[in-house]
Amino acid sequence: MKRRKILLKLFGLLLIFVVIALILTVFTFSKKQVGKKQYVVQQLVYLSLKQLHYHPKPFDDKLSEQIFGEIIKNFDYGKRFFLKSDYDTFARFKYFIDDLIKLDNLQFFNLVKNVYVQRLSDVQGFYQEILDKPFDFTKKEYIELDPKKLDYAENLDQLKERWRKILKYETLLRLSNYLDEQEQARKRHDTTYKYQTFEQLEAKARKEVKQQYKDWFDFMKQMTDNDYFSIYINSITMTFDPHTQYFPPKKEEDFQIYMSGKLEGIGATLQYKNGEIRVVKIIPGGAAWREGELEVGDVILKVAQDDQPPVSVVGMRLDDAVRLIRGPKGTKVRLTVRKIDGTIKEISIIRDVVIIEDTYVRSVILSKPGSKYKFGYILIPSFYADFQHPKKGRRVYKDLRKELLKLRDQKIDGLIIDLRNNGGGSLVDVVKMVGMFIKHGPVVQVRNPKGKVDVLKDKNDSILYKGPLLVMVNEFSASASEIFAAAIQDYHRGVIFGAKHTFGKGTVQNMINFDDIVKDNSLKPLGALKITIQKFYRINGGSTQLKGVIPDIIVPTQLMYVKTGERQEDYPLPWDEIKRAKYKTWRVKYNVEKLKELSKKRVENDSIYQFIKQYARLLKNMQDQKTVPLNLQEYRKMIKQRRKINKEFAKIRKKDKGLNVTFLIDDSKRFKTDTIAAMRYKDWRKAIKRDIELPEAVNVLTDMVEKR
Repeated sequence: MKRRKILLKLFGLLLIFVVIALILTVFTFSKKQVGKKQYVVQQLVYLSLKQLHYHPKPFDDKLSEQIFGEIIKNFDYGKRFFLKSDYDTFARFKYFIDDLIKLDNLQFFNLVKNVYVQRLSDVQGFYQEILDKPFDFTKKEYIELDPKKLDYAENLDQLKERWRKILKYETLLRLSNYLDEQEQARKRHDTTYKYQTFEQLEAKARKEVKQQYKDWFDFMKQMTDNDYFSIYINSITMTFDPHTQYFPPKKEEDFQIYMSGKLEGIGATLQYKNGEIRVVKIIPGGAAWREGELEVGDVILKVAQDDQPPVSVVGMRLDDAVRLIRGPKGTKVRLTVRKIDGTIKEISIIRDVVIIEDTYVRSVILSKPGSKYKFGYILIPSFYADFQHPKKGRRVYKDLRKELLKLRDQKIDGLIIDLRNNGGGSLVDVVKMVGMFIKHGPVVQVRNPKGKVDVLKDKNDSILYKGPLLVMVNEFSASASEIFAAAIQDYHRGVIFGAKHTFGKGTVQNMINFDDIVKDNSLKPLGALKITIQKFYRINGGSTQLKGVIPDIIVPTQLMYVKTGERQEDYPLPWDEIKRAKYKTWRVKYNVEKLKELSKKRVENDSIYQFIKQYARLLKNMQDQKTVPLNLQEYRKMIKQRRKINKEFAKIRKKDKGLNVTFLIDDSKRFKTDTIAAMRYKDWRKAIKRDIELPEAVNVLTDMVEKR
């Protein structure tokens, strides 16, 4: 029976090769495009995933089906190019891709790529025709923006109709914005504004959309065979986990896509997924961080240099988009972004280098008006470490020690450590930092693919701070932040406060440079593979992967109903647990359940938190609303409702929440001679006083001090 199954599969594979050969005669195919490098890279990726990945999967029919889905999705996420007949042809290979990879065969890749290039040509042939005529925005019709709810077009006529709606939607977005601008100018009685008729504004919007797609198609013509190959290879890697990724041969700056450090830019980390360029992190101290409008989750649609016309980056390669966004210090870049609620906004940012001081640990003293308690507040933006200069370089654990000593001298009653939006960093440092709050013991467990577990311990008996401790986290606290928070929670050393859960990244990656493996210099450069090789576990045995850390005290946030973190990815590694490490918990004098009860009552009676709950529900509904009206009146009514509540939320964010913020004595002395530092700290104090969650964190810490 088993032999028969193997024979049937081999026979099926033979049929597949025949079909591929027939189809490739229809589309242009050049062996010159498929160099030996691609075959070598595919084999290196295949062997690396099979032998080195933390959670290797068998290359079988199940994985083949998953890879197939990713390839088709990553080439045509919105179902805007492939026809139903194309998909049916591709689907014949659904359970044979694993065999093709094992045989080091790239014919399926070339098939998909060549069909895609042909469909690009088809679409380019009719998008200009559609945009030559005005759209009827009085007609009641809708566009479905969720690709999962769409079928592939049966023929080119249906595909053209799909593109008509897409182009009408793009024009509608711009037309609505122009009408808003004109309304605002009338309200201001702006005599300098150049008013236009509806027909003129509609024509202007169509012209802009036409230029956008002309630029995009011009860009797509420059796509090389290796660009398409990277999409194909990463469709394979992403079925193993979200953090395993192939990097084609690039300069080191493009491995990281960090617009910070020595690179002058906006200070943000971007990610390309499903045809969109999304903001995944705002770098503390960077230009975007200081400007304050760009947020995690924003999708960048267009980039403009100073007063130049904008360039669409929809569908653009990430590295090319980043080159547009980067630029010399002091120059202006204008980003057109789509916010989480679907509204379109242009954000102007003056490029700058990251102010390094703003990325380091800082502290102040907080107190409530009329309260006898004063609390230390330490912000830790990241777990940084200068490994190139181990003796003189800045290290997060060294800076934390300094701030703790300064606060201890001022005899604080309690301490808040803020890890919100901290994406992690040095594992060595986080172990030493936890050690400043416990006598000694394990901090984190690290497991390799073979099941070997290393327990990283604090071996220093000295405790730098023994008082009440509260750690703040949110949905973007990840990796080392989660290790710190988990250890504090497991030891019962302090209370974890914040959003419903942290990010949930409990894995470790390593970079494999393929040039170090292959001896044949004629094949180089081959690129590199970032691959997941280890997994983090708490000392209680549970993983920080996927679930993250669940705070003891949970407060409402604007993203409380939105799926965030590792769990939103398609193929995250699962949560699991291992054996608990040996450790002794801290003896606390407060009751955590009582703290929860008291906090819950305050939050329920707090008008700001009640508004945030309402806003979070609306935000979730907005995000889920994928069917959008193409009727101008209906669309503008929807957008005005969204903008109204966004303005209300913006007012709340800017409001002073009433906390007293005092600089430490040593810092106040430094400000007398360092005026730049004084200005930065004053700006930081304004941000602290506007913080929505800090007042309740101070309330909880007060309850802890009073041993409730």
